Amino acid sequence: MTTLDINGKPLQVDVDPSTPLLWALRDSLGMTGTKFGCGMAACGACTVHVNGQATRSCVTPVSAAQGARVTTIEGVNGDKVGRAVLDAWIKHDVAQCGYCQNGQVMSAVGLLRSKKHPSDADIDQAMAGNICRCGTYQRIRAAIKDAARALA
Repeated sequence: MTTLDINGKPLQVDVDPSTPLLWALRDSLGMTGTKFGCGMAACGACTVHVNGQATRSCVTPVSAAQGARVTTIEGVNGDKVGRAVLDAWIKHDVAQCGYCQNGQVMSAVGLLRSKKHPSDADIDQAMAGNICRCGTYQRIRAAIKDAARALA
């Protein structure tokens, strides 16, 4: 049994320590907001925060998350940055199919926690590992800029 700090709560999972965090979240804890996309950390759908850093949960073993603070999409609205990003996502109608959006939001929150006024280059760099098959990149950029203004 492994205890993980997920969204500020200690939760126990009974998985092999080498199990990807993604599957512990989804299968053991029923937290299905974090999505499986590629399994190779290339698409960003599985992004969560580990100690505040955007992390691909599909390649992060549970053992690496033990003793760390893990935040998922289910817990991202618990602070002003997460709330601002979610509000901007809705305002700019970012999601189309929506499958990638949880990972996109997690990456955007990570960016705005580290850079209060990101440039286009900052946004491009932070979001580069997140793929949107629907091509909502312009709306994503607009939502990030809007969230940054709201937080200023």
